[in-house]
Amino acid sequence: MNILHLYKDYYPVLGGIENHIKVLAEAQAAAGHQVIVLVCDPGQHTRIKELDGVKVIKAGRLMTATSMPISLTQPVILARLRPDVVHIHSPYPLGEVSNWLIGRGKVTIITHHSDVVRQQRWLHLYGPLLRRVLRAADRIIATSPRYIETSPWLWPVREKCVVVPLGVDVTRFMALQQPYAGPFTLLFVGRLRYYKGLDTLLQALTHVPETRLTVVGEGPMREKWEALSQSLGLEGRVVFAGEVEDADLARWYHQAHLFVLPANTRAEAFGTVLLEAMAAGLPCITTEVGTGTSWVVQHGVTGLVVPPRNPEALAGAIRQLLTDPDVRRRMGQRGRQRVRQEFSQQRMVQGVMDLYQAILA
Repeated sequence: MNILHLYKDYYPVLGGIENHIKVLAEAQAAAGHQVIVLVCDPGQHTRIKELDGVKVIKAGRLMTATSMPISLTQPVILARLRPDVVHIHSPYPLGEVSNWLIGRGKVTIITHHSDVVRQQRWLHLYGPLLRRVLRAADRIIATSPRYIETSPWLWPVREKCVVVPLGVDVTRFMALQQPYAGPFTLLFVGRLRYYKGLDTLLQALTHVPETRLTVVGEGPMREKWEALSQSLGLEGRVVFAGEVEDADLARWYHQAHLFVLPANTRAEAFGTVLLEAMAAGLPCITTEVGTGTSWVVQHGVTGLVVPPRNPEALAGAIRQLLTDPDVRRRMGQRGRQRVRQEFSQQRMVQGVMDLYQAILA
């Protein structure tokens, strides 16, 4: 099978979608399929190389506007390719429209990773085109049933939607270790972007003075959130660890008692870090933003779900689990079992391949 993945960026650019494409593409190539990833280069020159069996074409870009690369080369390359499957990773307007107009694949699959949340003024212009793109696709992958129910873009085309949840390398995070014996520690992992809601967690910490927090990740909000931490008097209790080596990530999960993802908008569409934390045996606290976060974390079973932008509610949930180690242990065990059964990378890859084969047949 000839497979083309279409998006704006790829490894070594770090991000949830970029990592998802890398996992899919490498697994498909390892299974003997011909796989091309077509993205945009950070610079103006087109580069082609093979990485782990995957042919990666990075088309030169002219500029970047509203987080989207502008490239004249990428559509030209796309028009020359004849894959069996074009797999678009959305939101990516340039790729979506280019494939709709000039793509030559036998079938088109779109993984709708997230609605466009912040650029609402721009979305008024692009929205009508996006609806046509979605209607023209052969199938649309949603990462959770919750997102189909709540997305104004997916619900009108729900008959085309298939749920294939994201997955993680379960064994990587499941290494058996003794429970962390240090001071009660919360963990946050992710890009430091506005929608992650770390400011809410910092404010919640002022109500739970016996806790500490480790923040793993980099991003545009780091400086502002470090300043907020200092202004709240959290010196000595909050550690901004920055970006860590991928091979070392599991160790950070095993140096915490509880994982928190306090997202505040629908831009947090799923929360793969929740799967990593659950695989490591951590109970999770997250927020109800109408996306996969409150589907992945089962309230009262594998963790707790609270309203977004509510430091008091978040602090109450933290305190509830802080004071009951038996509940934490049971939630952690159930979370680990849920990830093993429902959210492995193998299950995710197989779900995508089954979909390809069904449509091509």
